[in-house]
Amino acid sequence: MTSGPAAEPFDRLGVRGTPARLLVLTAAVTLTALVAAGVGLALPARLPSDDPLGGPARFGIAVAVVAVAQFARLRFRSAAGMVSITWGEAALIVCLYLAPAGWLPSATLLGAGLAWTVLSLHNDRRPVLEIVRIAASLAAAAALAVSVATALGHPLLARPTPMLALAVIVGSVTYLLVTAWLSGVTLGLRHGLPIGPPLLAALRGKLLMFVGNVAVGLVVVALLELDARWLLLLPPLLWLLQQTYRFRLRADQERRTWRAFAEATAALNQLDERGVASAAVTGALTLFNAELVDVDVARADGRWRRYRGDAGGQLVDREVGPPDGSEPDEHELVRSLSVGAAPVGRLRVRFPRSAPPTARERDAVAAFGDALAAALHDAATHRELRLVTARSSYEAVHDPLTGLANRAAMLSKGDQSLRQLAHDHPVALLLLDINQFKEVNDTLGHAAGDQLLRLTANRLSALVRPGDLLGRLGGDEFALLLTSVPVLGDRAAPMAHALRQAREIAERLAAPTEVAGVRMSIEVSVGVVVADAGTADLTELLRRADIAMYQAKEGGGSVAAYDSARDAASTDQLALLAELREALKVDDQLVLALQPAVDLATGAPTGVEALIRWRHPRRGWLGPADFIRPVENSEQLGTFTRYVLDKALGVAADWAREGLDVPISVNLSARSLLDPRLPAEIADALRRHQVPPRRLVLEITETVVMSELEVIDEVLATLRSMGVQLAVDDFGTGFSSLTFLTRIAVDELKVDRSFVIRMADSPEAAAIVRTTVGLAHELGLRVVAEGVETAEQRLALAELGCTSAQGYHFFKPMPADKIGAVLGSLRDSAESNVFRLRADGAS
Repeated sequence: MTSGPAAEPFDRLGVRGTPARLLVLTAAVTLTALVAAGVGLALPARLPSDDPLGGPARFGIAVAVVAVAQFARLRFRSAAGMVSITWGEAALIVCLYLAPAGWLPSATLLGAGLAWTVLSLHNDRRPVLEIVRIAASLAAAAALAVSVATALGHPLLARPTPMLALAVIVGSVTYLLVTAWLSGVTLGLRHGLPIGPPLLAALRGKLLMFVGNVAVGLVVVALLELDARWLLLLPPLLWLLQQTYRFRLRADQERRTWRAFAEATAALNQLDERGVASAAVTGALTLFNAELVDVDVARADGRWRRYRGDAGGQLVDREVGPPDGSEPDEHELVRSLSVGAAPVGRLRVRFPRSAPPTARERDAVAAFGDALAAALHDAATHRELRLVTARSSYEAVHDPLTGLANRAAMLSKGDQSLRQLAHDHPVALLLLDINQFKEVNDTLGHAAGDQLLRLTANRLSALVRPGDLLGRLGGDEFALLLTSVPVLGDRAAPMAHALRQAREIAERLAAPTEVAGVRMSIEVSVGVVVADAGTADLTELLRRADIAMYQAKEGGGSVAAYDSARDAASTDQLALLAELREALKVDDQLVLALQPAVDLATGAPTGVEALIRWRHPRRGWLGPADFIRPVENSEQLGTFTRYVLDKALGVAADWAREGLDVPISVNLSARSLLDPRLPAEIADALRRHQVPPRRLVLEITETVVMSELEVIDEVLATLRSMGVQLAVDDFGTGFSSLTFLTRIAVDELKVDRSFVIRMADSPEAAAIVRTTVGLAHELGLRVVAEGVETAEQRLALAELGCTSAQGYHFFKPMPADKIGAVLGSLRDSAESNVFRLRADGAS
């Protein structure tokens, strides 16, 4: 087993460019081989006195057998070089039988040297030093193998026995391991590689052939012992065996090549240029067993960058000029990389001089280059997208004209600041509006108006203290949130401080300045509101400050404080929101009241609606009407929605453990559907509680989806794809019920209680119920009537074909700890507990 040279400049001896450590190895192996040959020839031959061949003839035959074994070689590429596998083990076994063991090192040295010299002259063009190293390595391996074999037996002209067979097999294994190790060390020293990969590759490639070599060697010895004329039958068989080895080796190489190709191209799936180029260099070195790989990347600005790696694992990159277009030599493959008509780079692969690229490798480089071109193009696209995203992210929270926080950022960051403060910490919000700004725009032009806005922003920025938040809300409105309002024990002190700040800002802004060549003062109206951080969010503070700002304009002054007497909204609601924030942190205030819906024919439970109640420590029991609307308009909506869903799914999980397969319905606010993160949050809650998505029904109203259609449709479509069911609550009360059903796929229609209650007295209400039931049946949907309070209403609904209903006639809302028993009782007493998810029987 031998390894080929790399692509250093060729010289006759092969010394130039060879690493010093490899020269030392060559000298050591050569000296070992010469010593072994000399010692072996000096040992007694111990040939029979009547030997018909004689010593010289046997030595010549041994030389010839070794040479023939080297000619019949198979080659494959590994670790930036070619590895040759031969019939060396078979030759060793035959020579152990034909010639004295001591002669084999010298016979191997001469035979291998002769064979590799002929091969070099005919094909390989190997330098003299390389031929010497190969022959010496084989001779040294033969010497060690002979020593091991003769220590276990004496094969010379001996009749085959199991012990002798074991001796020559052990000797052959020794020969295999030594030649493989020397081959790996040679490649490692030449290219700075660890010897493990080439050693394993050589052993893997030789394993099958080694078994055949040993078998052939033993067969030849047996035939020589039996009758040498039988050897005439071996050449055709050996040729077939050689072709089998070649086919198996090629198939193995093909399989490994395609696996490596798949891994190399998969590694190109990176999001940045350096990651793609580095993966390409590493992958090409491994895939093609190349000496050197260059990946030149064309930048959008016309510059080029080269990423270079060699067989030693070194990877460097540097700026380079555009490719010069020179033709590659016979040991290089160069592939221009482009996507469509757009050039993205160039791939250059340099192969070892002893193993130039084949046609198959040219095709592989072309395919790898196409994959690399696409990956580099994608990386460049991702880079542009990251830049665009960064710009968009900045622009999303900054006013493009002044660079201040915009309205969205002001609301988000303002609420975040409020949450970080103590509940009773006072804050102040100042809302500023430039007086006569429209006149500036109309008389001096919009450019002058923009200049005035930038000047105002700069002056305000100079007045902002650490912890304060300044933003432009749009037009000529600016907002300043003061979080460092001093607390002096007097409840009026925070407002007095905020008013002083507002007047100081108004005076600073009024300093004369020049806009579009006109000298003017920037006069503003400032609305001031003060509140505890835990009693309002920024949206509400802005609303109050806006009222105060208009008070300032109407009163003719520059500053005005918020007057609740002029505000129709109750501050009690703001306190309620602050208390709700605390209620969400405990476990005993917000509780579920669960109301079952039953099948009108069987009485079986068809579902349960989850209603939230608030056991307020001071206000007593509060129903949804007392606090839901303020929550829907506050920043607490997301937290509140997650809380209710978590509670409801916890109850559904308890039912599942009791063997109850009943869906639970939860109402969703309109604003919740505007949050694209909602489906992921619901999916996470379902996983945590191990509740199947089909057991969750989300109730929505068609009136809530008449704005932001695209966002809401995407959220609802995602929920449907997860398996969550959708129900239309209060169906028929909106203005576009039928349009809504054509746009959103739902599972259930809920007839509003207002129609059910008036059904007996109002033909119009009865017609609406009848139409809704018929529509649901036509569309294959469930239909549930809400608010059933009397037996007459129940009977009328059954006659109209309504399948299920809920209301006080059946059950009032009940606590979670009682609902399980009720559902079990309904299920057990019903004629059938089969719950069809849809009226047409589809589930």
